[in-house]
Amino acid sequence: MLKRKNKLAFCVILWLFLFSGFCRAEDKIIAIVNKDVITQKDLNDFTNFMRVQLMAEYKAEELEAKAQSLKSDLLERLIEDRLILQEAKKEDIKVDETRVKARINELKERYPSDTEFQKSLKQQGLVQADLELKTREQLLMYTIVDIKIKSKIVVNPKEVTDFYEKHEQEFIIPEEREFELVSINDEKLALDIYNRLKEGESFADLAKKHSLAVNNFTGRKGAELKQEIEDVVFNLKEAEISQPLKIEDKFYIFKLNNIIPSRQKSLSEVQNKIHALLFDLKMEEKLTGWLDELKEKSYIKILQD
Repeated sequence: MLKRKNKLAFCVILWLFLFSGFCRAEDKIIAIVNKDVITQKDLNDFTNFMRVQLMAEYKAEELEAKAQSLKSDLLERLIEDRLILQEAKKEDIKVDETRVKARINELKERYPSDTEFQKSLKQQGLVQADLELKTREQLLMYTIVDIKIKSKIVVNPKEVTDFYEKHEQEFIIPEEREFELVSINDEKLALDIYNRLKEGESFADLAKKHSLAVNNFTGRKGAELKQEIEDVVFNLKEAEISQPLKIEDKFYIFKLNNIIPSRQKSLSEVQNKIHALLFDLKMEEKLTGWLDELKEKSYIKILQD
């Protein structure tokens, strides 16, 4: 009888050992935050949740780069989120479920169909219930941060004025040039059109005659224009026409229509932008300080290698 008991105990221990090994592989504890544990599965789910949100904003190649850039910070972010959630629970904050549904529907609308949406979730190892849980937690965090931090931030008019006066150079609009162009495949035709334009014929008439499209642009120096185009356009006088410029396999002719001088934006034009910037800076500073306080008075242990 004693041997049977020993054998049974050994089997139970062996089963527990094997099962615990499986759990370690599937659900290893990687951090402890006060009384909460964060498992590898939590981190994986959080990573996949972030990826689902990013999928609606970035193309495939951009998505992977963005996901990789966030990867190293995700555990720290998850720990901070857990601290914020704990504070929300202390305050007994509740989330309106209609807001959760609205957020999910907003995400769904970024996909061609519900089938594609569910397929995308599945690819990330998630189901809609996981997404709803994470969304609910996000809303809880937004609410407590609004109560503790955001609602207490004030940006007064003097701060806005002082910032404007110290950063006036940042609110200068560079000189702009309005121009039109035609692109031509044949060099001989491009030279013929250029000569006709110099003789006074209009872009519109010549473009119509040769079935060419006239495109209008406004460009700033050092901004979005290709360097070779910028070099040509910013050396033209008003109403002047450029010689054909070859770019790759096409020839371009430019006509400068208008020069818009550089100017200083007024305070009234930029005050809302400055207010938003100062608000965000204060928000970031206050939130960082609040999280540091929460970390100082909390038990946090990272077990991840």
